[in-house]
Amino acid sequence: MIHPLSRIGRWLAPLCAALALAPLPALAQEASSGPLRIEITKGVVEPMPIALPPYLAGDPRSADYAARITEVVEADLVRSGLFRPIPKEAHLGRVTDFNAPPNFPDWRAINAQALVTGQATVEADGRLLVQFRLWDVFAQEQIAGFKYRTDPESWRRVSHKVADAIYSSLTGEDGYFDSRVVFVDETGAKGDRRKRLAIMDQDGANLRYLTSGADLVLTPRFSPTDQEIIYISYAQGEPQVYLFNIETGQREALGQFPGMTFAPRFSPDGRQVVISLSQGGATDIYAMDLATRRMRRLTNTPAIDTSPSFSPDGRQIVFESDRGGAQQLYIMDAGGGAAKRISFGDGRYGTPVWSPRGDIVAFTKMMRGRFQIGVMRIDGSNERILAESFLDEGPTWAPNGRVLMFFRETPGVNGGPRLYSVDLTGQNLRPAPTPSFASDPAWSPLLP
Repeated sequence: MIHPLSRIGRWLAPLCAALALAPLPALAQEASSGPLRIEITKGVVEPMPIALPPYLAGDPRSADYAARITEVVEADLVRSGLFRPIPKEAHLGRVTDFNAPPNFPDWRAINAQALVTGQATVEADGRLLVQFRLWDVFAQEQIAGFKYRTDPESWRRVSHKVADAIYSSLTGEDGYFDSRVVFVDETGAKGDRRKRLAIMDQDGANLRYLTSGADLVLTPRFSPTDQEIIYISYAQGEPQVYLFNIETGQREALGQFPGMTFAPRFSPDGRQVVISLSQGGATDIYAMDLATRRMRRLTNTPAIDTSPSFSPDGRQIVFESDRGGAQQLYIMDAGGGAAKRISFGDGRYGTPVWSPRGDIVAFTKMMRGRFQIGVMRIDGSNERILAESFLDEGPTWAPNGRVLMFFRETPGVNGGPRLYSVDLTGQNLRPAPTPSFASDPAWSPLLP
């Protein structure tokens, strides 16, 4: 039997230098017949009852950190739609010693399938030590356990990492909570919106603005390898493609392109950018090598070819085109050439985005005056609609390929766009917190 910590250990290996961690030893426990696991299917998933008693404070200075970490971990798990924390007032048992096994009968009595115990301690050198153990209540065994040492200011990131580790242990999938979202923040009257780039943690915390709003900005996209984004700006009157370093704030134009420029997106290795250029009545897809700034033309038709998105292995590109007379989805090799149509349902299809898993594509669908967010396999089969409204548009994938974020616009003079997330079952639709109207979200990879 694989050690229950092995999967967590593999996932948590690539951490930033500022964060030190080590696995906790398993406490003495009874044998188990098998690991506790949530089975995720395409239908409705019954959330797992999980007990999350308050983190213990290892010293008086740690009480506030312990309370806040408990709150963030619980909020992350609830937002996934896969877990149902048992209200703390219903807890029969209490955790008073992090290093002692729980009194499992107390937790079984309230039907907790899993139990998380944790402790936060401000150490003598000022670093924050955060520890947790995940328990299978009915098997009475420890499933996972880790300790993290970091700067106290990073308490929120540690909380997300704890939630990711719990999620991964109980689902068998990578987590996605330690990630960020860049989007277009929109303020002002509907006909005169001020649009600026903003970035936040996936749960809405740590919001900051990247541009002033003096110039129109559109379609920000994350680099898969660096803390950079690419986006369209009208700072020079015509739409131009810019690279923006999130950490330094440095902005750089990719070049002056004749005609209109649309839909930039990085390749999986971060070395190329694909964009759409409109010239002479046609819109084609080009690839740019970021080191040399050399351009290659990938499509050459009189149609509108736009919204390119690489497959995770970088070998293929999905895009939208009206070459067949209506807006549909096509796949071609990353070097260009013949394209194969994959969408055949009623309506028009646009804004395709390849899943990080590689097996499906998300899209926006327009049909009978409504907009839908859906997914299909890369051969066009198994199309499923996950969300629908007056205007749903612009899907972006969470780094684990299980959740999508998009923006939904409401009609009327006071209407505007808001961010929403939905999982692949289509059952867990939730608004994403932003201070004002928001559009064009792009989800980051897991933070390094």
